[in-house]
Amino acid sequence: MGLKHYDAVIVGARCAGAATAMLLARSGLHVLAIDRSEYASDTLSTHALMRGGVLQLHRWGVLPSIVDAGTPPVREAVFHFGDESLTVPVAPRDGVEALYAPRRTILDRVLVDAARTAGAEVKHGLRVVDLLYSPRRCVRGVVAIDAEGQTQRITADIVIGADGMRSTVARLVDVEPYRVGRSASGIVYAYWNDLNPNGYQWHWQRGVAAGAIPTNHGWTCVFAAVPASGFRSAVAGGAAAGYRRLLQHAAPRLMNGPHGPAVGLCAFSGQVGFIRQSWGPGWALVGDAGYYHDPIAAHGITDALRDADLLARAVVGGSERALADYQAERDASAAPLFELSDRIASFAWDLQEIRRLTEDLAKVMAAEVKAMAARPAIGAAVGSTRLCAV
Repeated sequence: MGLKHYDAVIVGARCAGAATAMLLARSGLHVLAIDRSEYASDTLSTHALMRGGVLQLHRWGVLPSIVDAGTPPVREAVFHFGDESLTVPVAPRDGVEALYAPRRTILDRVLVDAARTAGAEVKHGLRVVDLLYSPRRCVRGVVAIDAEGQTQRITADIVIGADGMRSTVARLVDVEPYRVGRSASGIVYAYWNDLNPNGYQWHWQRGVAAGAIPTNHGWTCVFAAVPASGFRSAVAGGAAAGYRRLLQHAAPRLMNGPHGPAVGLCAFSGQVGFIRQSWGPGWALVGDAGYYHDPIAAHGITDALRDADLLARAVVGGSERALADYQAERDASAAPLFELSDRIASFAWDLQEIRRLTEDLAKVMAAEVKAMAARPAIGAAVGSTRLCAV
């Protein structure tokens, strides 16, 4: 097929990629986002949005669509440290009246629809297999294969990898992490339809954790987590039975209440966190493709939305200096979250320390929200996005 040129091609059209496409299109760029999965399909997720993530959706004007989809408001978080409990209300601030935990079938769809409304093209069922380069080895586009096996060559001034922690773009540009975590948690979760928790519920016991996150259509995502090194033995005899055992240990009060059968059981055996070099000649990474930390902190979607905003500003800036600043600012926000998530995922803490760690996590997230709120909105039309010589 013939070549078609864009200002930016984004590989991955879930929360990080779709948000980046939306912001770039609103800024006047000619944008294509592609994804190998189907439109509005599901994916592994903790669902929970922290204040920074909700703030971004509010500022972008897409939060009403999340609310209209029946996503329940979360107005408090309850932390259970063994037999002790601490309730923290969600104070209305910065336009955020409550927190939300939308299903990814809703969140990703809303962001894709917003990107299309802004003028971006979004195509599903396309799988990137290679990159195109200029004579000076600047990335200049992608080679993709569609569902019928047809090859498409698509050129762009910048290629953005938003394709997850096993990013094809990261592999093709051959970048390695420059920061790697030490710990990982294994997580198993399912959905319950008769739990109706009051807000987010986080349960901590020695060697195990659990949580209840209310999401759409009356369902609650209930997870259990252990060190990745012990995950296989924890679910020995079957993930469903292991899931029940872990919940009985981590959150007996939750398990002892009335509840029906769990559905949609999903298991994740763990992945050590990393931070990668996330820009180069004609390319950039965003979301889990560039920075991934353990999901035990339930901050991954918020990370993705934060970094989509930072990267969009850099691409609009139109220079390698702007991309370098994107990575530096991302790392400044990521570093404390990365360390805290890694420490929590180690499970090498007692109940007194995990309480301190969650308090430290709250302080870091508060500072993050303050920085987000201080940035002016982007969206003004720009000139050239050429980021390297051809």
